[in-house]
Amino acid sequence: MTTQLHKRCCPTFLKATSSSDLVPSTPPKVTPKVSAPEGWSPPTPKPLSTSKTQIPSLLTGSLSLALRLGSAVTVAGWSPKVGLSDPNVDEYSLKLGPLFLSDQSSLSPSVERGIKTPLILYEYEPSPFCKKVREILCFLDIPCEFRPCPRQKGFSDELFERTGRRTVPYLRDPNNEDPDFGMFESEDIIDYLLTRYGEGAEPNFSQRGNFATVTAGLSSVARGLAGGTLDKTARTDNNLMAPITLFGYEASPFVKPVREALCELGLAHVLIPCARGSSNRKVQMELTGRQFQVPFIVDPNTQVECFESNEIVKFLKEVYTI
Repeated sequence: MTTQLHKRCCPTFLKATSSSDLVPSTPPKVTPKVSAPEGWSPPTPKPLSTSKTQIPSLLTGSLSLALRLGSAVTVAGWSPKVGLSDPNVDEYSLKLGPLFLSDQSSLSPSVERGIKTPLILYEYEPSPFCKKVREILCFLDIPCEFRPCPRQKGFSDELFERTGRRTVPYLRDPNNEDPDFGMFESEDIIDYLLTRYGEGAEPNFSQRGNFATVTAGLSSVARGLAGGTLDKTARTDNNLMAPITLFGYEASPFVKPVREALCELGLAHVLIPCARGSSNRKVQMELTGRQFQVPFIVDPNTQVECFESNEIVKFLKEVYTI
């Protein structure tokens, strides 16, 4: 299944741009040519199903989530609704026996909060400081391009050229009035995001400070520090690839393996956050014509769309390694 994205529904902040490039914040560049493996076809989505091979990863992903006390499972202002009928055919709802569970958020859509272009975060998966920032981005439903810097590789040289440092997390905000805006330090970044885009939202005690740092570190240990080292077989030009779009959210055990693979391959990717209550769940449904499910990637380098965590990881490793 391949598509030209300008023929499909896309996130609101992309509609004013040529959406063949999913990251309007990124300057035009010549990207290396890659293609899907010969004979490859995307798997059929299987919502709420797992395979035996996924069980170990789901267990450690669930442990990671438990250690973080479910941080960023929902967006700010989340409220659930339970009814006996499907609330709206084109909106996300989960059927539990005779009941339908739907949810929403009082948070304004990101474009109405001045986010016309995804933010940019230099980071790497197992860093507890980066994890705190990623959780707040999901909590505030903010699209963000992640540029992995595992073990000071990947996009670390780009970061050094810009700042003279290789410290992560480092946030850039193309929506800021200052074109050179950028900042280090996780707590300062969180303060900035809450002040500028939070609409008064307050994270709970588990999302900030020393408790968050320690438990985020333990959650990464539970995952074996996956995503912390650049794959030795990763293509050396992966940092030149157009960013891959990933629909998902930080807390999801199904999304974890995909995020880890993207980091280990040094691939930039735009996360469209889809925590409970996010309006981006409806966006994904309109884009795919299917019921909501994550992870879901759109790869502009190969013109491939794909569901299913294991299959996405397999696809990425076949295309972006040597």
